[in-house]
This record gives sequence, C-alpha cells and structure tokens, in this order.
Amino acid sequence: MDLVYLPLLSGVLSVITVIYLIRKILNEPTGSREMVEIASYIEEGAKTFLDREFKTIVFFIIPITALLDIFLSWEIAFGFVAGSLSSLLAAYIGMRIAVKANLRTAYATVAKPKKAVVIAFRGGAVTGLSVIGLSLMGLSLLYLLFREPVLLVGYGFGASLSALFTQLGGGIFTKAADVGADLVGKVEARIPEDDPRNPAVIADAVGDNVGDCAGRGADLFESFSDNIIGAMILGLAFATVYGTNGVVYPLTVESTSIFATILGVLFIRESMNPTKSIYQSFLISGVISLIGFYLASTLILHDITLFYCSALGLTVSLIIAVVVLYYTKTGGKITKAIANASKSGPALTILTGLSYGFESAAVPILVVAFTMSASYLLANGGMHGIFGISASTLGILSSTGIIMASDTFGPIVDNAQGISKMSGVSADTEIAEMLDSVGNVTKAVTKGYAMACCVFTAVLILFAYITEAARIQGIPLSFDNIILNIAKPINLTALFIGASLPFIFSALSIRAVNKAALHMVEEVRRQFRERPGILKGTEKPDYNKCIDISTRYALKEMFLPTLVALIFPIAVGFLFSIWALAIYLIAVKVVSGLLAMFMYNSGGAWDNAKKLIELGYIRNPDAHVASVIGDTVGDPLKDCAGPSLHILVKLQNILAITLLPLFFLFSLS
Repeated sequence: MDLVYLPLLSGVLSVITVIYLIRKILNEPTGSREMVEIASYIEEGAKTFLDREFKTIVFFIIPITALLDIFLSWEIAFGFVAGSLSSLLAAYIGMRIAVKANLRTAYATVAKPKKAVVIAFRGGAVTGLSVIGLSLMGLSLLYLLFREPVLLVGYGFGASLSALFTQLGGGIFTKAADVGADLVGKVEARIPEDDPRNPAVIADAVGDNVGDCAGRGADLFESFSDNIIGAMILGLAFATVYGTNGVVYPLTVESTSIFATILGVLFIRESMNPTKSIYQSFLISGVISLIGFYLASTLILHDITLFYCSALGLTVSLIIAVVVLYYTKTGGKITKAIANASKSGPALTILTGLSYGFESAAVPILVVAFTMSASYLLANGGMHGIFGISASTLGILSSTGIIMASDTFGPIVDNAQGISKMSGVSADTEIAEMLDSVGNVTKAVTKGYAMACCVFTAVLILFAYITEAARIQGIPLSFDNIILNIAKPINLTALFIGASLPFIFSALSIRAVNKAALHMVEEVRRQFRERPGILKGTEKPDYNKCIDISTRYALKEMFLPTLVALIFPIAVGFLFSIWALAIYLIAVKVVSGLLAMFMYNSGGAWDNAKKLIELGYIRNPDAHVASVIGDTVGDPLKDCAGPSLHILVKLQNILAITLLPLFFLFSLS
C-alpha cells in the first residue's frame, strides 16, 4: 500500500472522532433558561462575526487565486483555495462547538462538577482534531493528485493568509471588547468582571471564541501544514538516500499525532483536579507520539537518528511550556513582583511587566536555537543534519492536536464561568475558579508552544526555500557551499527591511485595537450615562451594539496590516534577488520570534498579576486599578499583535517559496 494513504486514513479517523465528540457534547444538559439565554448571545455574536469575516476573506481569495493561476499554475491556485477553505473550516468547526460546550460546562459546574473538565476538554479536542485532521486530509489528497511536493506550497499559502485574517480580526475584536469592558466597567464603574450590567461583557465573551479558539486554531493549522510541506520539499533532496519515502515521511510521522491526540482525549477523566487530568492526557499523548516517531524512523527510513531528533523536538515543547509558566503563572514569582509594584501605581506596574517581558523573550529563543544545533549534530551534520532539524520540527508539531485541545479548553471554561455569573446561577465556586485558572495556564502555554512552532516551521521553510532556489539556479545543493553574503549592500538592505517589518506590523495591529477600543469605551460610557437603570440593575444593557462595534472595526482594521504583510516580501523578491529575500526572511523570523515572546509573556504576566490581586493577594483598590491598567496595556500585545506575528513569519516564508519562480525570472537585481 502507498504510504500516503496512512495519513489520509488518519485524517478520516480524526473527522469521525470529531463527529463522535460533537454528539457527546450536544447530549449534555444545558441548564437554566437564564444560562441558555446568555449563551445564545455569545453563540450568535461569534457566528455573526465569523460569517462576516469569512465573506470578507473571500474577496481576497478570489483575485489571488486568479493571479496564481495566470502567473504560476492551476495546481498552485487550486491548492491555495483548498488551503484557505480548510483553514477556515477547521476554525469554524472549532468555534461553533466551543460555544456549545461553554454552556454545558457552565451547567456541569452546578450539577456535576467533576464532569465539567471532561466536557470542556472534549470541546477543545474538536478544534484540535479538526486542525490536524483536515490538514492531513488536504495535503494527502493534493499529493496523491500532483505527486510533486513543490506544488503543495499553494495550500500552505492559502492556510497562512486565512490564518492571518482570522487571528488578526479575532484579536482586534476580542481586545477591543476586553479593554472597553475593563476600563469603564472595572476602573470607572467599579463593577466586577463578567457583571451582566456591563454592555461590553458579551462582546468580550464572544471575543474569547473568535480570537483564542478560531484564531489560534487557524494559526496552528498553518504551522502544522507549512511544516509538513517544507519537510516534504526537503525530502526530495534525499531521494537517493530514502527514495520516495523521504517525501512521504513527514505526512506519515504527523499522522501518528492523530492517534496520540485521540487517545489523550479519551483518557480525560472526571475529576476535581483538572490540572492532573489534563497533564495525564498530555503524558499519554506524548508517549504515543514517541512510539510513532520510533516506528516511522526505523520502519520507513531505517534511520534511528531521526527518532532522536523528533524526540528532542517534542521535549522542547515541554521546556518552552515551563519557561512560559515561570513568567506568567498566577501566584508565581514574576506575577507577585508585578502585583506588588501595583501598590505604587500603574507606571511601576507597566515598567515591571516590561522588564520581565524583555527578559522572558531571550530564554525560549535560545532554547530553539540550541535545539536546532543539537538536531543538526545528532543527525551527523551536513545535508543529513538539515533533515535532522526537519525531524525535530516534525516532533514539536506532533503535539498540535492535544495542545490545541487544551488551548480551546481555556475560552470554554472562561465563558462557562461568565455564563454562570451573568445568569445568576450559583455554581460550585471551587471547580469554576479552578477550571478558569487551569484554562489561563493552558492558553499561556499554547502561546509559547505556538511561538516555538512558528520559529521551527519558518526555519524549515527557509531550508526548503534555499533547496528550491538552488534547484532553479542549477546550483549543486549543499548548505555548506551556499553562502548568504550580508556584507553585500543589497543583502544588507534586505536584512534591515526584514528586521523593521515586525515593528511596523505590530504598530498597525496595536493601533487597530486602540481605535476599536476607543469606540467601545465611548459606547459603554454612553449607555451608563444615558441609561442609569443599567447600573442599578433595573434595565438591560444593549449588548448587540458593543458586538457590532467590535465586528465593524475588526473587519475594517485588519486590512492594512495584512496588505503590509503581503507587499513587503513581494517587493524584496522583485526588487532585489532571491538570495537577498532569504536574508530578509531570516531577519523577519528572528525579530518576530523575540518580539512575539516579549509581547505575550509581558501581557500574560500583567493579566495574571491582576487576577492574583483579585484573588485577595493585595486588598488595595488603587493597586487593583493599577493592575487593570497594566492588563489593559498587555491585552492587545498578548492576544492580537503577538499571536499575529507568528502567522506573519510563516506567511512571509510560504509566500516567498510560492512566488520563487517569478522572483527568479523578473527580479531587477
């Protein structure tokens, strides 16, 4: 049997499991009429936003598809459409079930507290399995159709572009609502979080789903797909060593992640200790992945060194998680330091968070750098060492399904707690707070994991880019002989341009949140001012108005950052040379990796320092206000600009390799 049928069948198994999980979730009870009503606002708002966002994305997909067909090939254009639609479908399925699971999780905290963790994690698993299952099905079918890995780059380009829109639009939506709800509700009106009197509170809950669920799902769908494509292109260079198995190997290795995720999800147990239950799931999934690495490396390629490299990549995901937890954990050393600084006002709150955020950016990047070198040496260096780095990247991406399940678990339990509070239902406070706390941890870990995936995938696609560039120019492929001369003025210029892009992109992203948040703040103030019965509890706020503001400005403001992300690599590719573009890509990935890690670690630390104060660590109203302001500064960093930088990096790389033939023909240098 052709090996490519294994990942295809694995993808089908993933879809079957998703259907099974959906049925299990929908069969759970939904709770009181008030809970159902609150949940319906969230569900309708999330669906409306994604429907409008996806229709907007189609206006980009159609003309780009036509251009790819005209200037490259119908295969690239077809793959672009398939990648775009697969990414959007995975995000949509995950979001739709997340807003079903949040209501059922909320009721479980009242009726069956031990079962709440199972319902929420199954809801997250729908996203995780949809991401990896649809990706493997799409790539396997395209490879069976084309039998040429280079033609799969269109799929990666489509996934990357859709992911950028989904993450950026969702990030702007959620942070505009979050900032408006916090600044006016908590700071000015001094009402609690998730208070139903706050007009922006439903929009905030909607944002959790369209940002953390749909946005992150599209992000990791892109990483998972781009990584496989890059590894398959590299596999062509080893045809004399491994034959066609070297090309199919990435698909086969990642198909084991489906079995690992399914078994990990099925082993989630009812418990009053959700942390233990989830970590057991991680352990089971990791062990299954290791077994899969070993079998694939020894039975398919007969090369045990690739197993060592893949295992090293899987280990890195654990190391990155530990680092992120150290800097962002509620009650940890760093969050306590920021909370204590809040007693002296918002300025010191922000400065303390900034200092630790800068520090936190260095360690994970160094871990990634040393891991690449270690993988290179484990695989005996040279060209084979490059394939070792590829295997290490496949290793870290193998956790995508279970990590995405735990990430979506976060917004589900966050929404569940909000539904309970807003509906006035007395939930089991202990389990509700415990679930929310665990959800905050899993979201923070996923951001760190996504960054590591981003950098590894970008490096792998860079190697694939160099491999394809050498083939096009007729240069004998040897990474020891290919020299990228940064002392050449044109190449140095490309380096500076690449280093500047992440700052320009981040500025536009944060400014987009700021513009939307400004209108949200004005709207919440207007409702409180013109309708005093809202704060008295005698009049219901206009939730839909706030949802509409977040939707309109998210869709409007996501265009400019996206255009910048598309224009920069195209301009460098045409105006300079394909080798200058390679140097540009290196600058983008290094600066983006550092900047993204700084953003979401500092933002996460500010957020959890605020939560620490709200849990009673410091009983000082002024310190609480200072911490809320710090959290507000960090919100657009950790949930919009930072995660969007992940996608920016991968979009730059996959776009460069997609248009490489055109750059070679028409570059002016």
